[in-house]
Amino acid sequence: MQSIKRDLFFGVALSALVFACALAWGSPFIVTSSGSTPAQAQDKPQQDQSKSATFTGTVVKDGELFVLRDSSGQVYKLDDAERAKPFEGKAVKVTGQLDTEAKLIHVESIEGAEA
Repeated sequence: MQSIKRDLFFGVALSALVFACALAWGSPFIVTSSGSTPAQAQDKPQQDQSKSATFTGTVVKDGELFVLRDSSGQVYKLDDAERAKPFEGKAVKVTGQLDTEAKLIHVESIEGAEA
């Protein structure tokens, strides 16, 4: 009986030690939504999404979302449906920040463009 208690105690102590080390190690045990670990994400160059750009195309409704379809057929989601709605089906010039991974334009302004 004494050896069972001793083995149980050492097993629990070892498990606690492994758990404490895992917590101290931290981030490699957390996976981001893109499937890469934070350490891998740090290796990628940070994109400067603070720069605004101008995009031209046609505003099209895609389900509940409004998207911008450019002349090459590329589609970008627009994050401001209220601003995009009056321009549905029209050629526009959109100024905003592009999130390349999500193909989403964070709209700053939308104005009509000549076709």
